[in-house]
Parts: sequence; structure tokens; C-alpha cells
Amino acid sequence: MRVMNPPSWIDGHVDLAWIDLGLHPLTAGPDDPEAAVTWGSLAEGRVGMMFGTIFTEMDGPREDPAAYPAGDAQAAHDAGRRQLDWYLQAESEGRIRIARERADLVLDAARPTVVLLMECADPIRTPEEAAWWTAQGVRIVGLSWGRGSRYSGGNSGGGGLTGVGGSLVEALDELGVAHDCSHLSRESFDDLLRISDGPVCATHSNAAAVVGENPRHLSDLQYRALAERDAIVGLNLFGRFLHADGDATVKDCVRHLTHAAGLLGRNRLALGSDADGGFTATDLPEDLRSVRDLDRLDAALRETGWSDSERLGFRSANWMRWLETVAAFDRTRPAR
Repeated sequence: MRVMNPPSWIDGHVDLAWIDLGLHPLTAGPDDPEAAVTWGSLAEGRVGMMFGTIFTEMDGPREDPAAYPAGDAQAAHDAGRRQLDWYLQAESEGRIRIARERADLVLDAARPTVVLLMECADPIRTPEEAAWWTAQGVRIVGLSWGRGSRYSGGNSGGGGLTGVGGSLVEALDELGVAHDCSHLSRESFDDLLRISDGPVCATHSNAAAVVGENPRHLSDLQYRALAERDAIVGLNLFGRFLHADGDATVKDCVRHLTHAAGLLGRNRLALGSDADGGFTATDLPEDLRSVRDLDRLDAALRETGWSDSERLGFRSANWMRWLETVAAFDRTRPAR
């Protein structure tokens, strides 16, 4: 792997397509107080790689480009395709590079690399279709969003993997695609780790022990299970996921990381900001209202006693090491 323009960041969770299609244009300027993620702020913050989501939401608001009716596999597929097409268009315009092969895993804030992450697997109409999505560049899949999917229970409703969900896990493992556990129910989390031996992560999840018990956050048992799988956990910057009343600061970020490090080790922690992921910049920590401010988090870790190598791990190296385990990057680039 080549590293350009260090020290850059890898952000393990950015709803890039959904932000531009449904929240605000990524061309917004620095005078927009509600826009944490824009092309400009990503460049200023030296975000050289992102896990860019294909995010779909079962029974979401009709006007939302991510929404589809429960059980409607075609509508979910169409919503996912719109976002995939957005990424392909952004790539053709020279805005991003999509990481399909291992050689594509380059940190470059001038033209950031995007690892495609499907957040909710319902756009995959059948397990057999997983191969097509992998050919398009999807390298990580979260089986469910909060409300669940045809494949899995979600953190809002519970329930384990469905029968077809188990078949999809087998298909993804065969393709070398990794799994994101962030929105899984407790039952689905356990089911996934039991039947899959592929790489797993939690791209944007925080500590239940710090912010309050809720299936959206990781329990200490889950942290330990992820440590056994050498998984990476990305810190979510949503204020309410950092501090119960939402009035979060960078100190709250450090509290979550300190707790998680006691269970995972600092070498398995990274960033998964989820910035502008259904909320605005004003919902981020008060001293971290844009991705251009990420170095403030790095400074807080330095003050807490994290070494230079540990902080480089958090910025990028831990995600990079984990990406080495994702076998889908070794597949031959498909014809376009």
C-alpha cells in the first residue's frame, strides 16, 4: 500500500452519497454551519480514505432517497443503485477513487479513496446477487440498519439472522466481503460471529458502558468478542452517542476510547465519524463541528498519553491493517 500526504485520516463511516442526495450538497461552503462533511472540509481535514456507504432505510420517509417499503426487495435495490450510481459518477468526475483492488487502497486527501460499505443489505435482492454488488466494488456489508432487514434483526427491533440471512452471510464470506456489526441486534451479532469466520468490524459504534445501555452501542461482551476476531471499532461522533444529553465534547470521545481500549487495545480503535449521517454539524461535539477539525481529536489523544504510533494507528494505520484481511480486494477487477 502507498501512503500519500501523511498524516491523513481514514474515516470508517461517511454517508457520502446520501448526504449529497438527501441532506446538503457536498459543494456547500465553509459558511454553512450545519454541514460537517463537504468536499472542502474533507480536503482541509486531510481525510484520505472513507468507507462510503450505500445506505438504505426500511420504511423511511417517502421523500428520503434511502427509503423503501418493508419487504420490497426491488425498491431497496433501486435505492441502493441510485447511491452506487452517485459514487460511479463522482469517480468519473475525478472526485474520488473507488477501492476495488488492493492497489487502490491509497491515502490521498486531494482525491480521497472510497471503500464501498453497504449499510443494510436489502438492496441485495437475493444471496446470489451478492456477486454482482461485489463486482461493482462493495467490500463491506452491514446486514441491517436499525429497523432490521430481510436478512437480519436490527438494533431497534431485535431478532436474529433470518434463514436467507444465513445464506447471504455464506455468499459474502465466499466472495471475501467483510461484515459491519454496527447496527445489528444483539442476537444477530451473536449469530453472525458464530457462522462467519470472515473479517468483521463495527464501523461507527460507541461504548454502552459510557453512554447508557442500548443495543445501538457495544456492550463489553461485544467488545471482547470483537477483540477475539481482531476487529476494528470506529468511534461515532454523534453527540448523543457520546454523551447521554447530547452536549458532547472531545473529552467524551476520549472517555469512550479509553473504555474501549481497555477491552480491545488501542491498536483496534479508529474513526467512524458518521458525520452528517442523519444529523447536522450542530449535533457533533462542540469543539469538533466539522471533519476539518479532526486534528483536535488527535491532540486530545496525545494529551491523554497516546504515543505517536498509537495515534497514527487511530488516524489510519489500524483501518489499513484490517483492510489487508479483506479478501475481496484480491479479486480481479471486473469489466466495466
